[in-house]
Amino acid sequence: MAILVKPNTKVLIQGITGSFGARHAQLSIDYGSQVVAGVTPGKGGQFFEHGGKKVPIFDTVADAVKQTGARASAIFVPPPFAGDAILEAVDAGIELAVAITEGIPVNDMIKVKRAMEGKKTRLIGPNCPGVVTPGEGKDSHGGCRIGIAPGYIHKKGNIGVVSRSGTLTYEAVWQLTSRGIGQSTCVGIGGDPVNGTSHLDVIKLFNDDPETTGIIMIGEIGGSAEEEAAEWIAKNCKKPVAGFIAGTTAPPGRRMGHAGAIVSGGKGTAEAKIASFKAAGIGVAATPSDMADTLLKMM
Repeated sequence: MAILVKPNTKVLIQGITGSFGARHAQLSIDYGSQVVAGVTPGKGGQFFEHGGKKVPIFDTVADAVKQTGARASAIFVPPPFAGDAILEAVDAGIELAVAITEGIPVNDMIKVKRAMEGKKTRLIGPNCPGVVTPGEGKDSHGGCRIGIAPGYIHKKGNIGVVSRSGTLTYEAVWQLTSRGIGQSTCVGIGGDPVNGTSHLDVIKLFNDDPETTGIIMIGEIGGSAEEEAAEWIAKNCKKPVAGFIAGTTAPPGRRMGHAGAIVSGGKGTAEAKIASFKAAGIGVAATPSDMADTLLKMM
């Protein structure tokens, strides 16, 4: 079992002919992901070729879904057009849209969120590393990689990882793998102030997944998503959770790295988030290098 994606999930890539989309399409194909289609307006009928595989390119997501049965999309579309690309995936009935793009205007994302209300599509991101469900093969090949995460650091197993930070996602995964501990699914939800899926959404999925036995949750300053997740975990989560909050040394009022990582009005501080973790029984890692060990001591 895993959450969101499985090794047989059919994936399409919006923006497959751009340099960034093409490179990560190649890496996902190499990883064993079922990349069945690409979408670039005006290039329908062409093919994306890599490793002996010919991936058909379509002008629209609707055509790609109709022809290939794709149910997940990776979005590598430039910021001015990425909001529309997300909505195109929604209109085509894509079940999981993973928006990698950084720098989508907040106003665009507010409109996207409103338009997505009541629709079946789940959005991961934007400004995220994506989702990886490791496979059984060497270096976890044969799994499903949607996005930009380095596939080789993953290992199939039972720990769920959810994070706002891309690099800290990789750090937690590599710490687990280095200790011989595998992951069920790793989800980078992105660091923008308006995103599609929250820590809490992912924690609920991990809690319901019978094969996920422990969870690492990585947050950062800004917003209240971590506190909301901690409150739910305290009352409902049946599995051990370890956490880390980035940004303890950030000066108030200054944005740090992610667009959503800003303490304003006294809310969203690292201290408040860490206190909520401790109150919920979440093991708090003092430094990023302690994330895996903090969880393993709880199991």
